[in-house]
Amino acid sequence: MKFFKNKKFLVLLVLCVVVALGSLLMPYDKSVDFNTEVKPIINKKCISCHGGVKKQGGFSLLFHEEALAATKSGKPAIIPGDPDGSEFIRRLTSKDPEERMPYKHDALSDEEIDIFRRWVKQGAKWGDHWAYLPVKKVELPDVDEDWVKNDIDRFILEKLDEQDLDPSKEADKPTLLRRVSLDLIGMAPSEKLVNKYLSSKDNDKAYELLVDSLMASPRFGEKWASMWLDVARYADTKGYESDGGRNIWQYRDWVIRAFNDDKPYNTFITEQIAGDLIENATDEDYIATAFHRNTMTNDEGGTSNEEFRVAAVMDRVNTTWEGLLSSTFACVQCHSHPYDPFKHDEFYKFMAYFNNTRDEDVQSEYPLLKQYNDSLNTKLVSLTSWLKQNVSEQKSKEIYKFLKTGQPIINSIEADSLVNSVIGNNNIALFFKNNAIARIKQVDLDGVDQLIAKYSTGKPGGKMELRLDRPNGPLIASWKVTEGPGYQSVPVDFKTQQGVHDVYISYKNPTLTNKDETVVYFDWFRFSQQFPGKDKPGYKENKETFWVLLNSNAKSIPVMVENPANRRRKTHVFERGAWTSLGAEVQVGVPKTLQYAMPANAPKNRMGLAMWLTDKKNPLLSRTMANRLWEQLFGTGIVETLEDMGTQGMNPTHKELLDHLSWQFMNDYKWSVKRLIKEMVMSAAYRQDSRVTEEMKEKDLFNKFYARGPRIRLSAEQLRDQDLSISGVLSTKMYGIGVMPWQPEGVWNSPYNGAKWNTSDGEDQYRRAIYTYWKRTAPYPSMIAFDGAQRVVCSPRRIRTNTPLQALVTLNDSAYIAIAKHFALRMKKEGGRDVRSQIAKGYQWMMYRAIPEGKLKVLNDLYKTAFDDYKRHPAKALEILGEEHKSDIPERAAMVVVANAMLNFEEALTKN
Repeated sequence: MKFFKNKKFLVLLVLCVVVALGSLLMPYDKSVDFNTEVKPIINKKCISCHGGVKKQGGFSLLFHEEALAATKSGKPAIIPGDPDGSEFIRRLTSKDPEERMPYKHDALSDEEIDIFRRWVKQGAKWGDHWAYLPVKKVELPDVDEDWVKNDIDRFILEKLDEQDLDPSKEADKPTLLRRVSLDLIGMAPSEKLVNKYLSSKDNDKAYELLVDSLMASPRFGEKWASMWLDVARYADTKGYESDGGRNIWQYRDWVIRAFNDDKPYNTFITEQIAGDLIENATDEDYIATAFHRNTMTNDEGGTSNEEFRVAAVMDRVNTTWEGLLSSTFACVQCHSHPYDPFKHDEFYKFMAYFNNTRDEDVQSEYPLLKQYNDSLNTKLVSLTSWLKQNVSEQKSKEIYKFLKTGQPIINSIEADSLVNSVIGNNNIALFFKNNAIARIKQVDLDGVDQLIAKYSTGKPGGKMELRLDRPNGPLIASWKVTEGPGYQSVPVDFKTQQGVHDVYISYKNPTLTNKDETVVYFDWFRFSQQFPGKDKPGYKENKETFWVLLNSNAKSIPVMVENPANRRRKTHVFERGAWTSLGAEVQVGVPKTLQYAMPANAPKNRMGLAMWLTDKKNPLLSRTMANRLWEQLFGTGIVETLEDMGTQGMNPTHKELLDHLSWQFMNDYKWSVKRLIKEMVMSAAYRQDSRVTEEMKEKDLFNKFYARGPRIRLSAEQLRDQDLSISGVLSTKMYGIGVMPWQPEGVWNSPYNGAKWNTSDGEDQYRRAIYTYWKRTAPYPSMIAFDGAQRVVCSPRRIRTNTPLQALVTLNDSAYIAIAKHFALRMKKEGGRDVRSQIAKGYQWMMYRAIPEGKLKVLNDLYKTAFDDYKRHPAKALEILGEEHKSDIPERAAMVVVANAMLNFEEALTKN
């Protein structure tokens, strides 16, 4: 009994008994989490019949208000707090197969039913998916390990501890050098940088200096732009069947410069969404908007311009959501989202932001930004300065915008009520025969006293007239049509008009005898006021400058420009997603389900949309970019489905880490992409050795918890650029029109325009992969073989494949054979006196380490075998070398075989 003399122990024992009895007597009702427990069951077992597409029995589990609303029976299926009185629970537990849900499918498990029952009892509370909740600052895990190099490692180590895994040791210096070079600049670094890093003694300091040097290189922007061009569906052609050329490479160059300059990501997005709406927008601001002019244009005859204009607008909506926000918004075009909380009409409210742009699926690709040469640009600056000083700032801006973008105009394809006239190919221009009439409907003529018409004719003797409201209505202008080569912009002055009118334009030429001959070709019409400042000094000279600039043949690029207020489009819901079935009219708006509103001062246009996208309250923009950067470096995103962070996407492996990086990105790093990338590559997690142990295979086969470094096959661009750089022929020339390295004859088939792949000369054959001309219907074959994106639509993620075709490309493609020739030549010239030293040097250029003796022996034996064969059969050697070689033929050909084998090493094709 001495045991109970300890009073403290006795009190503690009594308390334990009381707590135990209390827990037994109290009902067990563990709180149910909607997102992690209820929503997965709904999505898997219920939503196909009771969601956005189907609402069997009038019951839907997509939105909270729908789940609690009355069904077809007139009563709600879910009564919060009363599971026994809820038809929802009764149907799940019914023994009658005609009543039991899921209908004609396996019954829910007892555990799943218990989750639903407890959820209803606790009030059937709803919850928002994690990705749609605000990004908040995350408390760092409390780990204390020497392995940790920055905050990223704290999150990684915490998860590794949960899985009973240990991180790997740091990779050796040659491995890290190659890994981080491929990741940051996509190619081999300079020999100077290699030697400086490998010879350094302080590993951490030397590694950081290496990272900083690579990020400061102009090659950085070229590498990272490739990632963004997939999102932007960039191509050098328009797409669809005819797939004609498009001059939009200046946008690609803008992206490269943006990454090199570390343009803040919120600015990067704003300029691409609404650069044209920035006050005093520069050429660069306009070029940024080509992001959404990368949509396809259908030049095929007989197509509906409005149908494909609408298709382009919807593509902009889908690209914005999938590429920038990792959300599958596209299906909301046809119905409310079956899994995520987006409603059908919200698609069209969002679409309204893009529906008022000037582009109209015309062959000419208007609107186009003119890029004047230095001389003409000087004239433009002088002209706008004169207008600002002598007329008004508003008029100066108006004329500047017209001369730079050609807007606002009325494209001639909008003409209707055609007599002896036709819209050529349904999308080219308005064509007139003799005695032709066409209507330009609903023209705002308030204060207008001039028409500028751009047209072409080769026939003299014609006369045109402008009439109001009817073909024989009041005449406001007539003029003689002068013939000339090509299109000309002609001013037609008349008395100042008022109101909105239909304008009829007619043409007669008494000298013509062939009534079926097309004689006039219209491009566009502009109704405006005459050049201002008539009573000001310098008027005549500046008016002449205006016409010189207007008629100049400057290079141009498709950009975004808004419609003027008097030609604003209305946006309607499309019933079942069909553009011909117009439902209710809607105004601009964003989904309410994301729980944060449009900023109070946001205008109702694309600039307002850009403000909403880049607002720090937006839960998706920073998460999406942080996840995309992680995927580029580690091979798989923290959320594997880069295109979908919604309820049907993969769950994040390290949700708190993703939120931590997203918070840092917006706040600590001020949207700096380079700083976020540096944080990732400086982590111990990134620097780990990539070798796999049996334990890792068993516990984490796909490296989701990062117990080892990344080991993935190189991208299409990395493969080409690496091989070009180590062979010594990579051109460092930046920017400009797309180039055409070797590809097999006949890959292109361009029946509409006869376009040919004309193989580039000189160093253009060896430009970086990002500069390769990209045709949507026939993209560069060797890059497609290695999972390059076709870029018909936004491609948020490339899924790596492993096929025999890839081996055929790197072993046999003439472009790679040519690279092997240069690699062999470099080994011969710079590798030393004998074959073994040459091979060893080549391997060192590839892997930054000494070649293992076993590999050197295999390669040396390969050289001897090939040499003996080519010595006996010199014709075979010439097949691989080409006829231009006259000496050392067996030696050179044998080294090409060795070089080709080395470039096809598994370690050369992989980032280890």
